Amino acid sequence: MSQETSKPANAHPLRALRHRNFRLFFAGQLISLTGTWMQQVAQSWLIYRLTHSALLLGAIGFAGQIPSLFFGPFGGHVADRYDRRRVLVLTQSASMILAFVLAALTLTNVIREWEIFMLAALLGIVNAFDVPVRQAFLVQMVEREDLMNAIALNSSMFNGARIVGPAIAGLLVAAIGEGWCFFANAVSYIAVIIGLLMMSLPRLVPQSISGSPWENIVEGFHYVATTTPIRALLLLLGLVSFAGMPYTVLMPVFADQILHQGARGLGILMGASGIGALVGSVMLAMRSSVRGLGRWVAIASFAFGASALAFAFSKNFVLSIIVLVPLGISMMVQMASSNTLIQSMVRDELRGRVMSVYTMMFVGLGPIGALVAGSMAEHAGAPRTVAAGAVLTILGSIVFAIRLPQLRGEARALIIAQQSGAGEPVEQATATGAE
Repeated sequence: MSQETSKPANAHPLRALRHRNFRLFFAGQLISLTGTWMQQVAQSWLIYRLTHSALLLGAIGFAGQIPSLFFGPFGGHVADRYDRRRVLVLTQSASMILAFVLAALTLTNVIREWEIFMLAALLGIVNAFDVPVRQAFLVQMVEREDLMNAIALNSSMFNGARIVGPAIAGLLVAAIGEGWCFFANAVSYIAVIIGLLMMSLPRLVPQSISGSPWENIVEGFHYVATTTPIRALLLLLGLVSFAGMPYTVLMPVFADQILHQGARGLGILMGASGIGALVGSVMLAMRSSVRGLGRWVAIASFAFGASALAFAFSKNFVLSIIVLVPLGISMMVQMASSNTLIQSMVRDELRGRVMSVYTMMFVGLGPIGALVAGSMAEHAGAPRTVAAGAVLTILGSIVFAIRLPQLRGEARALIIAQQSGAGEPVEQATATGAE
């Protein structure tokens, strides 16, 4: 008997919101992430307005995300060793301070390129701790049976903000400049900090971890490297992040030089991708088990590459908007499905460290791809650069699809072990194979 038939009540797409702590988290993050997307779009436009350089667009993405590659493992160690809520309060507070500094420098017209890069790098260091802790924190806010839905709703929230934030940013940048977007983002952090402080959580007893931080980090890497399904999911995620996702950092070039729409057009393009991603996360929220998610990952990564290829060669603004919707759907389905499968397979005592590797692949490899893409775009142009990444993504999805039948058995065994350990019947868990 499958979960879909055995527990129909649990199939409600908003079921994770029945947990008060998750409702507080959801509301605070929705406000905060709207500000985050506003800042991201405004920051890209600011550096482009100051320099008109595709290379520096890639470089600012590199500066903001590369810290996750180096500091992410320490973030995973912190997530498994210390109280996650306290860590999140600290990281969110630090992000708020950095946003206020960026706003002040921009609004007083003294901002310089090196200051933008420095603040982006500092925010990247904060995020290297914030993201794995936040991902691991989800399991503390909901029951295990609602974890998949919480991940999907978390993705919905992320992409709902991705629709609203860039649209507001595009209008604000065109009307009154980038500085007010940075200020709005700084204020938005107050909502998530209040939500975290209002939560009622049992006192967390950190896992008993022996050895040095370095030994614990190595243990997490060893687990990922020797667990075939998790390794395969993370390698594909890393490829998509490196080769496919740099289209976002080159979006100002498409909006300005190719589609001739300026800052307002940039906001619309980012919003179109966000609408697609929101649709993809809603699709996942409607699911009640992980059955078939492996197939979804393979199809979604292929569709992402195909959509990016179409976007690369579009010279029509309306057509570009239309193409970005399935691109956003497939990106979200691949990312969130991988997240769900990994969290369903990993042991609790390793959750933070494994999610730090997830962060490294999804966030940490992105800046390297952004830097490479920015450099290529300077010589070959943005369309050819995005097209090359799209082709690599398509090839990676084909390799993953070919290997998928070999991964199912071990993935199913890992999921059954975790669900059984949480007190769920083995018969029920057997029906959730990661096909």
